[in-house]
Amino acid sequence: MTTSGPPTLDDVAQAAGVSRSTASRAINGGLRVSPEAQAAVDDAVARLGYAPNRAARSLVTRRTDSIALVVPEPDQRILTDPFLSGTLAGVSEGLAGTDLQLVLLLARPGEQRGRVGRYLRSGHVDGVIVASHHRGDHLETELGPAGLPAVFVGRLFEPDPQFSRGLRYVDVDNVTGGRLATQRMIDRGRRRIGTITGPLDMPAGVDRMIGWRDALRDAGLPDDAVVEGDFTVAGAAVAAARLLDRHPDLDGIFAASDLMAEATLRVLADRGRSVPGDVSVVGFDDLGIAETTSPRLTTVHNPVVQMVGAATSMLVDLVAGRPVRDERRIFAPASSMASPRSPAPPK
Repeated sequence: MTTSGPPTLDDVAQAAGVSRSTASRAINGGLRVSPEAQAAVDDAVARLGYAPNRAARSLVTRRTDSIALVVPEPDQRILTDPFLSGTLAGVSEGLAGTDLQLVLLLARPGEQRGRVGRYLRSGHVDGVIVASHHRGDHLETELGPAGLPAVFVGRLFEPDPQFSRGLRYVDVDNVTGGRLATQRMIDRGRRRIGTITGPLDMPAGVDRMIGWRDALRDAGLPDDAVVEGDFTVAGAAVAAARLLDRHPDLDGIFAASDLMAEATLRVLADRGRSVPGDVSVVGFDDLGIAETTSPRLTTVHNPVVQMVGAATSMLVDLVAGRPVRDERRIFAPASSMASPRSPAPPK
């Protein structure tokens, strides 16, 4: 007997020669299903082209089969920032081979506090990845007590376990990365090195500045040339001009992202300062920009895609109820030195 319309769960059970409940368990994870029955159901699903009704399935499993990627940044940064593009690529890589769908949530600045947190806690998704978070987002304090599986890209701000209990994160060792960038210039004879930091309400902005400062202090060099940036080209152009106005004697600049380093190169060129002859510039991220600048930019490699892929795989395991031992995973940065050797500045 043939049926009109798409195949149903009853059709799959009949074709596989199992009960409806067994077919349902096999399709929804295989709990208490023999290998033989699982194989028969898998074969029937493939032959019939059966697709589960997600709405009906969620009523039984209380799962949505979706995860959220929360990016608390303006819309335009999603389209222009290589870090955020790499974040999307990493999530896609981490979801490969799963049936989970991705929901992208942009927590725009100035929006009502708690809106995103309320959405996430209301059962719309099974888990969440948070990337590019700021202290004022309060996402740690909203997600920690909620019990929703969550993995942050970037270390957590809150040390209080009352708020961070159950939250996990992946990050690159930004302190070491800032130190690598600065030490590169010190090793090339630079003695007056400033920095354009990332936003200091973000872990990456703070940690990269700490690495810059540690390298200078270990070398006995001044660490007063600091201007805060915002990880954008426009913001970095303003910051670079301010830094050079305040400290015209700089012979090195560490910009805490390649986008900001690219803007710094333009400002230096407009002022007739050669790179790397007059001023060395080192960026951070190594996500393609360094290969297109003139001169080619020296930068620190940030394994964004691999890091976010690991965060996504961690979340997939949490959502599936599999044990995840690590509360954090830290990736090592690496030098990616593309620029030619700069001459030592005149004594």
